[in-house]
Amino acid sequence: MAVRGALTGVRRGRPPTDGSPDYGRSPDPAVFELVADPFDSVDDAHGRLCELERLFYERGDRRGPFLVIYSRVTAEVGRAIEAGTFADPAWVEAYLVTFADLYRQALLSFETGSLDTLADPWQVAFESATRGECLIVQDAVLGINAHVNYDLALALSLVGVDADRERKYADHCAVNAILRRLVDEVQDRLAERYAPGVARIDESLGRLDEALSFVALAEGRDTAWRAAVALADSRFGVRRTAALWFLRVSSTGVAYLLLSPTVSDRLRDRLRDVERGVGAAAAE
Repeated sequence: MAVRGALTGVRRGRPPTDGSPDYGRSPDPAVFELVADPFDSVDDAHGRLCELERLFYERGDRRGPFLVIYSRVTAEVGRAIEAGTFADPAWVEAYLVTFADLYRQALLSFETGSLDTLADPWQVAFESATRGECLIVQDAVLGINAHVNYDLALALSLVGVDADRERKYADHCAVNAILRRLVDEVQDRLAERYAPGVARIDESLGRLDEALSFVALAEGRDTAWRAAVALADSRFGVRRTAALWFLRVSSTGVAYLLLSPTVSDRLRDRLRDVERGVGAAAAE
């Protein structure tokens, strides 16, 4: 999917601003208060992510579905750090906080209308959520795509992967075991909180359902690691530039693909009803 996404990203280019929210607008005070300052710990990151999700849920803001998943993952990785799961817990903690802070920065850029500092895949995800025209599952997966397929490599690069790389890679892979355990749970949380009928949406969604699976997450995380290694190799500026370009165009291309699932308009309308837990029989 990464290669197909890259081709789509190259073809489509930077997301247009026509019909987008009014950039340069004043940020929502409640959201701004939660994202104005960097996260300084796992507890701080998790607490504010949960507060954002609660705020979005209460307002019917479609940026919430991603957060109901991401806040849970952050909490569970934090517990694993405390339990001594990782060989280098200090590095994993820095990695977890830095990763969350990249989401905070993206949300801050969107709220303040700073398009020049907003990564393309996040622009697609946030604008889709603002329009509210997609399936809730799509909005959740658009957030996962931007965070895993774009932000993760940058987070790894920022905390560093060079010193004792094998041990760091083992800890990076150990997170996969946590994600494997959480896949079914976070799908249930998404259904309980936002889309009661989401459990009934399976083969009809094709790559959307696949994107919530462990296999897709593991693939994206492995690609992020390889990109982080390329970014860390400062001896070759061309390699670093190419890695940054690939991250941007592939994650943006995947976002476009996720916005265009291979289902008919009629079926998409039925799936919206299924998500809301009504008219489920019509989609069977």
